[in-house]
Amino acid sequence: MTVWRDDLGYPVELPGPARRVVSLVPSLTEAVAVSAPGRLVGATDWCTQPAGLAVTRVRGTKNPDRATIVALAPDLVIANREENRKLDVTRLRDAGLAVWVTVIESVPEALASLRRLLTGPLAVGVPGWLAAAEQAWAGPPPGPVRRVAVPIWRDPWMVVGARTFTGDVLARLGLDNVFSAGPGRYPRVEAAAIRAAAPDLVLLPDEPYPFAADDGPEEFPAQRVVLIPGRLLTWYGPSLATARADLVSAIGRA
Repeated sequence: MTVWRDDLGYPVELPGPARRVVSLVPSLTEAVAVSAPGRLVGATDWCTQPAGLAVTRVRGTKNPDRATIVALAPDLVIANREENRKLDVTRLRDAGLAVWVTVIESVPEALASLRRLLTGPLAVGVPGWLAAAEQAWAGPPPGPVRRVAVPIWRDPWMVVGARTFTGDVLARLGLDNVFSAGPGRYPRVEAAAIRAAAPDLVLLPDEPYPFAADDGPEEFPAQRVVLIPGRLLTWYGPSLATARADLVSAIGRA
């Protein structure tokens, strides 16, 4: 029996490498599916990558079907402190399941957390995509610094705020988030307040709100607006290997 410790330092006891895994986080689902094929037996309805993943669905990140998860008899359930509720983690543990909780609010935390999970309780080697991601994000941010706002919802409008993984991605691209100084991680602000902050650039991702050419850019006529795949800003799995180059290309910075 081996005792591992998750990102919160919580002991997770396993008799051997986890062979049956349920993931409650889309990014981690993709990471496990790509790095340890055949291990996943369950994932949320929001786990869309890799395409065609054929596992039992256990509802959403905030309302997982705990009875279905228990019935799958996983060796390990993977969760995230931000994405999943502490109540669900506690009840799954009370049901006798081993639960591994990740904590990811920055690119370095993502890379370290993924390495710890994959090489620890899953007992796989460092996958090529993770090594490539570590190298891709190792360099300093390009310049010059530009001010940016990233709405993630409308009606009500919400933006990326302080202490978020996306905010750290922005900083590592040399972008200054105009809403990073406030207390909220995803504060509600009016579109007029976003315009008044006078960002040089407004990034509109296609998730969680599906901003599109005819839904969002019209609110910011004085700013340069870039529609962008939300996965590049918010997912911390295999997409990290190319996300930096993809974002630089989309934003138009050489």
